[in-house]
Amino acid sequence: MDIRIFTDGNLLPHGAALRSVYIDAFCTPPWNEGEEKADGFAVRLTSNVRRPGFTAAVAFDGRRVVGFATAWTTPTPFPSDRCYPQAAAGLGHGRAVDWLCGALEIDELAVRNSARGTGTAGTLLRTVTEGAPGGRAWLLTSVRSSRAMAFYRRERWTQATHPSPEGHGTVVFLGPSHPAGSLAAPPL
Repeated sequence: MDIRIFTDGNLLPHGAALRSVYIDAFCTPPWNEGEEKADGFAVRLTSNVRRPGFTAAVAFDGRRVVGFATAWTTPTPFPSDRCYPQAAAGLGHGRAVDWLCGALEIDELAVRNSARGTGTAGTLLRTVTEGAPGGRAWLLTSVRSSRAMAFYRRERWTQATHPSPEGHGTVVFLGPSHPAGSLAAPPL
């Protein structure tokens, strides 16, 4: 397995392969995302590579892409689009700003089904977060995926928000070295 780092548009020639991995990872349960979501990911990637702090870790098995992780620096002020309002609601606006602005935000982590259980996802996550400023890394995931939730816990990420387990809420996880990890409320 070869992990390569990209910090700019040099990632784009691999866009079709990343889209293929995205489909393999997210078009099955529990995500059930369709081809249109994969197309949206591919379109967003062309602008995401220009975000401040953009970093991607891509796993290759020979010439074949088997997984990737993308991240960038969360801007200030705290964004109000996409899933950011859910993160702010769960943490409170003050904590969202203090804990997440200027931190490395993991946007996507995807691994082909054939590479699951090989340690690829953990390696990608650690690789893409190596340069997190002051250890400050964070991500959002859904409670719909007990597998993803368990994975982040095994990787020593701290769950910082706690929506209803039967719901479809979004969960904020703080990286293992995030200084606010010890301040996050534990589950009830």
